[in-house]
Amino acid sequence: MTSPETPPKIRPTQDRWEKIARRIRVPLGFVTALLYIFELTRHTPKPAAILCSVLLVLPGLWLRGYAAGYVKKNRELTQTGPYARVRNPLYLGSILIAAGFALALLSWIVALALTAMFLIIYVPVIASEERFLRGAFPDFEAYCRRVPRLVPRLTAAAPPPLKPDQQNYSEVSSGSFSFALYLRHREYNAAIGAALLYLCLLSLHPALAWFAHVAH
Repeated sequence: MTSPETPPKIRPTQDRWEKIARRIRVPLGFVTALLYIFELTRHTPKPAAILCSVLLVLPGLWLRGYAAGYVKKNRELTQTGPYARVRNPLYLGSILIAAGFALALLSWIVALALTAMFLIIYVPVIASEERFLRGAFPDFEAYCRRVPRLVPRLTAAAPPPLKPDQQNYSEVSSGSFSFALYLRHREYNAAIGAALLYLCLLSLHPALAWFAHVAH
Protein backbone atom coordinates (compact mmCIF):
# COMPACT_ATOMS: atom_id res chain seq x y z
CA MET A 1 0.00 0.00 0.00
CA THR A 2 1.34 3.42 -0.89
CA SER A 3 0.93 6.46 1.31
CA PRO A 4 -1.54 9.12 0.09
CA GLU A 5 1.17 11.71 -0.39
CA THR A 6 3.50 9.43 -2.41
CA PRO A 7 2.66 8.82 -6.12
CA PRO A 8 2.56 5.07 -6.94
CA LYS A 9 5.30 5.41 -9.60
CA ILE A 10 7.72 6.92 -7.07
CA ARG A 11 7.10 4.45 -4.23
CA PRO A 12 8.90 1.41 -5.80
CA THR A 13 11.99 3.53 -6.47
CA GLN A 14 12.01 4.77 -2.87
CA ASP A 15 11.54 1.22 -1.59
CA ARG A 16 14.53 -0.01 -3.59
CA TRP A 17 16.75 2.82 -2.39
CA GLU A 18 15.68 2.32 1.24
CA LYS A 19 16.70 -1.35 1.00
CA ILE A 20 20.04 -0.37 -0.53
CA ALA A 21 20.56 2.29 2.14
CA ARG A 22 20.02 -0.24 4.93
CA ARG A 23 22.58 -2.59 3.40
CA ILE A 24 25.34 -0.09 2.72
CA ARG A 25 25.11 2.18 5.77
CA VAL A 26 27.55 0.06 7.84
CA PRO A 27 30.17 -0.31 5.06
CA LEU A 28 29.85 3.41 4.31
CA GLY A 29 30.40 4.10 7.99
CA PHE A 30 33.76 2.35 7.78
CA VAL A 31 34.61 4.27 4.59
CA THR A 32 33.77 7.53 6.33
CA ALA A 33 35.99 6.54 9.28
CA LEU A 34 38.88 5.87 6.86
CA LEU A 35 38.27 9.26 5.22
CA TYR A 36 38.39 10.82 8.68
CA ILE A 37 41.76 9.19 9.43
CA PHE A 38 43.09 10.26 6.03
CA GLU A 39 42.00 13.86 6.62
CA LEU A 40 43.57 13.66 10.07
CA THR A 41 46.95 12.97 8.47
CA ARG A 42 46.54 16.23 6.52
CA HIS A 43 45.35 18.45 9.38
CA THR A 44 46.88 19.18 12.75
CA PRO A 45 43.96 19.15 15.22
CA LYS A 46 43.60 22.26 17.34
CA PRO A 47 43.22 21.64 21.11
CA ALA A 48 40.37 24.17 21.35
CA ALA A 49 38.42 22.40 18.59
CA ILE A 50 38.94 19.01 20.26
CA LEU A 51 37.75 20.41 23.58
CA CYS A 52 34.64 21.95 21.99
CA SER A 53 33.87 18.67 20.24
CA VAL A 54 33.45 16.95 23.60
CA LEU A 55 30.41 19.15 24.22
CA LEU A 56 28.70 17.35 21.33
CA VAL A 57 30.23 13.88 21.48
CA LEU A 58 29.57 13.16 25.15
CA PRO A 59 25.87 14.13 25.01
CA GLY A 60 25.57 12.06 21.83
CA LEU A 61 27.08 9.00 23.50
CA TRP A 62 24.91 9.50 26.57
CA LEU A 63 21.75 9.81 24.45
CA ARG A 64 22.53 6.66 22.45
CA GLY A 65 23.31 4.71 25.61
CA TYR A 66 20.20 5.99 27.37
CA ALA A 67 17.99 5.12 24.39
CA ALA A 68 19.55 1.66 24.01
CA GLY A 69 18.41 0.84 27.55
CA TYR A 70 14.78 1.42 26.60
CA VAL A 71 14.24 0.18 23.07
CA LYS A 72 13.01 -3.34 22.33
CA LYS A 73 13.46 -3.45 18.58
CA ASN A 74 10.56 -4.88 16.57
CA ARG A 75 8.85 -6.14 19.75
CA GLU A 76 7.10 -3.07 21.09
CA LEU A 77 6.66 0.63 20.44
CA THR A 78 8.90 2.34 22.97
CA GLN A 79 7.36 5.62 24.14
CA THR A 80 9.12 6.28 27.44
CA GLY A 81 12.53 7.61 28.50
CA PRO A 82 14.16 9.56 25.64
CA TYR A 83 11.45 8.26 23.30
CA ALA A 84 8.96 10.51 25.08
CA ARG A 85 10.88 13.52 23.72
CA VAL A 86 12.10 12.42 20.29
CA ARG A 87 11.19 9.45 18.09
CA ASN A 88 14.75 8.69 16.96
CA PRO A 89 17.11 9.33 19.89
CA LEU A 90 19.66 6.82 18.58
CA TYR A 91 19.99 8.69 15.28
CA LEU A 92 20.00 12.04 17.05
CA GLY A 93 22.84 10.79 19.26
CA SER A 94 24.75 9.69 16.15
CA ILE A 95 24.26 13.14 14.60
CA LEU A 96 25.68 14.81 17.70
CA ILE A 97 28.68 12.46 17.73
CA ALA A 98 29.38 12.96 14.02
CA ALA A 99 29.05 16.74 14.33
CA GLY A 100 31.43 16.69 17.30
CA PHE A 101 34.15 14.82 15.45
CA ALA A 102 33.73 17.00 12.35
CA LEU A 103 34.23 20.00 14.61
CA ALA A 104 37.30 18.41 16.23
CA LEU A 105 39.03 18.07 12.87
CA LEU A 106 37.77 21.32 11.30
CA SER A 107 37.64 19.60 7.91
CA TRP A 108 34.98 20.73 5.41
CA ILE A 109 35.49 17.48 3.46
CA VAL A 110 34.56 15.41 6.50
CA ALA A 111 31.63 17.71 7.27
CA LEU A 112 30.30 17.36 3.71
CA ALA A 113 30.77 13.58 3.74
CA LEU A 114 28.89 13.22 7.02
CA THR A 115 26.08 15.49 5.83
CA ALA A 116 25.76 13.58 2.55
CA MET A 117 25.73 10.25 4.39
CA PHE A 118 22.92 11.43 6.64
CA LEU A 119 20.79 12.79 3.79
CA ILE A 120 21.39 9.93 1.36
CA ILE A 121 21.49 7.00 3.78
CA TYR A 122 19.89 7.79 7.11
CA VAL A 123 16.89 9.81 5.91
CA PRO A 124 15.65 6.86 3.78
CA VAL A 125 16.44 4.40 6.59
CA ILE A 126 14.43 6.46 9.08
CA ALA A 127 11.53 6.62 6.60
CA SER A 128 11.69 2.86 6.10
CA GLU A 129 11.78 2.13 9.82
CA GLU A 130 8.87 4.46 10.50
CA ARG A 131 6.82 2.80 7.78
CA PHE A 132 7.47 -0.56 9.43
CA LEU A 133 6.46 0.80 12.84
CA ARG A 134 3.33 2.35 11.34
CA GLY A 135 2.26 -1.05 10.02
CA ALA A 136 3.32 -3.03 13.08
CA PHE A 137 1.95 -0.85 15.89
CA PRO A 138 -1.52 0.75 15.80
CA ASP A 139 -0.42 3.40 18.33
CA PHE A 140 2.36 4.75 16.11
CA GLU A 141 0.33 7.49 14.41
CA ALA A 142 -0.82 8.87 17.76
CA TYR A 143 2.77 8.66 19.00
CA CYS A 144 3.96 10.67 15.97
CA ARG A 145 1.46 13.40 16.79
CA ARG A 146 2.89 13.72 20.31
CA VAL A 147 6.62 13.29 19.68
CA PRO A 148 8.80 14.88 16.91
CA ARG A 149 11.11 12.86 14.67
CA LEU A 150 14.54 14.41 15.38
CA VAL A 151 14.16 17.76 17.17
CA PRO A 152 13.42 16.89 20.82
CA ARG A 153 10.55 18.28 22.83
CA LEU A 154 11.54 20.39 25.84
CA THR A 155 9.19 18.34 28.03
CA ALA A 156 8.34 14.66 27.84
CA ALA A 157 5.15 13.81 25.99
CA ALA A 158 2.24 12.48 28.01
CA PRO A 159 2.25 8.67 28.12
CA PRO A 160 -0.30 6.77 26.04
CA PRO A 161 -3.58 5.79 27.73
CA LEU A 162 -3.46 2.58 29.72
CA LYS A 163 -5.01 -0.44 28.07
CA PRO A 164 -7.51 -2.60 29.95
CA ASP A 165 -4.90 -5.29 30.66
CA GLN A 166 -2.34 -2.81 32.07
CA GLN A 167 -2.28 -1.90 35.75
CA ASN A 168 0.23 0.96 35.70
CA TYR A 169 2.62 2.84 33.44
CA SER A 170 5.56 0.59 34.28
CA GLU A 171 3.88 -1.90 31.94
CA VAL A 172 3.74 0.56 29.04
CA SER A 173 6.54 0.10 26.51
CA SER A 174 9.86 -0.23 28.35
CA GLY A 175 8.89 1.88 31.34
CA SER A 176 12.40 2.14 32.79
CA PHE A 177 16.03 1.98 31.73
CA SER A 178 17.47 -1.53 31.47
CA PHE A 179 21.23 -2.00 31.66
CA ALA A 180 20.72 -5.51 30.28
CA LEU A 181 19.20 -4.00 27.12
CA TYR A 182 22.12 -1.57 26.90
CA LEU A 183 24.53 -4.52 26.95
CA ARG A 184 22.41 -6.59 24.56
CA HIS A 185 22.50 -3.81 21.99
CA ARG A 186 26.28 -3.46 22.49
CA GLU A 187 25.97 0.29 22.70
CA TYR A 188 29.29 0.41 24.54
CA ASN A 189 30.89 -0.04 21.09
CA ALA A 190 30.00 3.59 20.32
CA ALA A 191 31.96 4.75 23.37
CA ILE A 192 34.91 2.54 22.42
CA GLY A 193 34.88 3.90 18.86
CA ALA A 194 34.74 7.49 20.11
CA ALA A 195 37.64 6.85 22.50
CA LEU A 196 39.73 5.42 19.64
CA LEU A 197 38.98 8.43 17.44
CA TYR A 198 40.00 10.81 20.21
CA LEU A 199 43.18 8.77 20.67
CA CYS A 200 43.90 9.26 16.96
CA LEU A 201 43.17 12.98 17.20
CA LEU A 202 45.59 13.38 20.09
CA SER A 203 48.37 11.01 19.07
CA LEU A 204 48.46 10.49 15.30
CA HIS A 205 50.37 13.65 14.38
CA PRO A 206 52.95 13.27 17.19
CA ALA A 207 53.42 9.64 16.12
CA LEU A 208 53.89 10.60 12.45
CA ALA A 209 56.39 13.31 13.45
CA TRP A 210 58.33 10.79 15.55
CA PHE A 211 58.47 8.26 12.69
CA ALA A 212 59.62 10.98 10.29
CA HIS A 213 62.34 11.98 12.74
CA VAL A 214 63.50 8.38 13.16
CA ALA A 215 63.45 7.81 9.38
CA HIS A 216 65.82 10.73 8.90
